[in-house]
Parts: sequence; structure tokens; C-alpha cells
Amino acid sequence: MLSLLERWVNKIAIVTGASSGIGAAIAQKLVQGGLIVVGIARHVEVIQTISEKLKNAKGKLHPFKADVTKENDILALFEFVKTKLGPVHVLVNNAGIARSTNLSNGDTSKWKEILDTNVLGPCIATREAIRVMKKHSIQGQIIHISSILGHYVGVNIPFLNMYPASKFAIRALTETLRQEFVAEKVPIRVCTISPGFTDTEIIKPLSQYKGNASFAKAFEETPKLKSEDIADAVVYILSTPHHVQIQDIMIRPLGERF
Repeated sequence: MLSLLERWVNKIAIVTGASSGIGAAIAQKLVQGGLIVVGIARHVEVIQTISEKLKNAKGKLHPFKADVTKENDILALFEFVKTKLGPVHVLVNNAGIARSTNLSNGDTSKWKEILDTNVLGPCIATREAIRVMKKHSIQGQIIHISSILGHYVGVNIPFLNMYPASKFAIRALTETLRQEFVAEKVPIRVCTISPGFTDTEIIKPLSQYKGNASFAKAFEETPKLKSEDIADAVVYILSTPHHVQIQDIMIRPLGERF
């Protein structure tokens, strides 16, 4: 599958939330495929460890410490990429969080943290990437990692009630941006990947939920995707001819209960 990335070899990709889970898997796949990847996370030392493991790969992984909720961090990231590496061709907005809160009596600070990370951070990073792509006439690719919960709220998942709203927002923003590109005749592709339950750090609080034993048991027993499954979808998107616009890929584990 990695041979499908041939036209992106030595091109620059930015992956947010690259220290673990889906982001780490995406960064690794792209580096193995020959891209120059800048991996973003607050815990940059973890990305450094991943980079060392990939030192003999076809591409290269550059760690960069940044918090996507801070605009100045994102601006510093793009300045680093511009001056040290070159223009960005691929942006994967993967960084995302869930917080223990609900809507009826929720914590405002947690609501803001979720929206800053899952919605505004990707918007700012996308804006900066588009500026670079337009300036250099790059036929680029922007990928947002959304969620099945960005398509429907099919079950009340305890204390996760602002998270689906943030993922619905990402899908709406993706389509709005696609329409902007069409109106402006900009040759940049934008899409979302919407995974079902994936075995990553973000879902661990759900498995420990003690307020509803039956829910916890059902969650533990439901099938889950691996981070590599989502990374494979990123490779697929990048492998398609540029005239192909992948809008949204929904990926669910076989037999998922939710």
C-alpha cells in the first residue's frame, strides 16, 4: 500500500496529535511511504522516540512541540516548516480530546477545551496550510479525523456529550471549505475520516465508567478498530488521482455495537 504514496515522496506533511494512537500511526505510515512529516504534540519527546525508530525509513519524522489550542503555537509551527523544510503539501488534523462533562450541568471550561482542540485548532491549522498551498500553487490535501459520532448521536455515551457536537462541526466545516475551494477554483482536496470505536487513549475513560455497569461491560465487549486501520485510510486518500475528491470515509469495526 505504501507504494501508492510515490507521488508524495519528499513532500511535506503535518500531522497533529502525533505522539500516540491514530496520529502516531498516520505519521509512521507517511514516513515509511517517503514523506517528510512534522509530527505535532505537547509531549514532543514521545515523537522523538518514534522518529528514532524510523531513522532508516524512506522519509523522515520531525518532532515539533505545540499545543493546537494556542494560535501562536500553530503559527510558530508553520514558520518552522516554511523556513526549515519547505511548503506543506498535506495536513492531517488528528489532535482531539474528550472530557468528562455533560450538557445539562456541564463544566464550561471543559466545553471550551474540547471546542478549542477539536474545532478551532484544526480551523487555524487549515487556514495556515491553505495560505501556503495557494502561494505555491500546490495541489494539496487536507484531512480531518472526525468520528462516527459526527454523523449521528445514536446512543447516550455517559459524560461524552460535547464530543459529538465538535465532530459534527468538523464535518460541516469540511463541506463548507470544499465549497469555498470550488467557488475559488482552488485545486486543494479536503475530506474527513470518521472512525468508529478505535482502541486509543481517548476512549480509555469510557472503559472505566463506573456509573453504569451494563454500559461499561458492553463497551469492553464491543469490537474496536486499530489505529493502523485509520492510517491505511489516509494512505488510500493520498493514493487517489487528484481529480478524485474523497468526501468522507466512515470506518467501523465489524460487529460494532454502538
